[in-house]
Amino acid sequence: MLKTLSFTTMHFSIAFTVAYLLTGDLLVGGLVAMVEPAVNTVGYIIHEKVWQRLQHRQQASQLLA
Repeated sequence: MLKTLSFTTMHFSIAFTVAYLLTGDLLVGGLVAMVEPAVNTVGYIIHEKVWQRLQHRQQASQLLA
């Protein structure tokens, strides 16, 4: 759990810093730091589901061969 909290803190800090350096705006930096990880999480879930389907198809085709 500590590792997860540490990684989350690092992720938010990097997102904030990059957005702030690009825009010079604290509000934009804060919003990006909150929104980007959430969007990234949804993207990860979608990626995992697609990846699992591809693996199942590959396994099924190997069984039929």
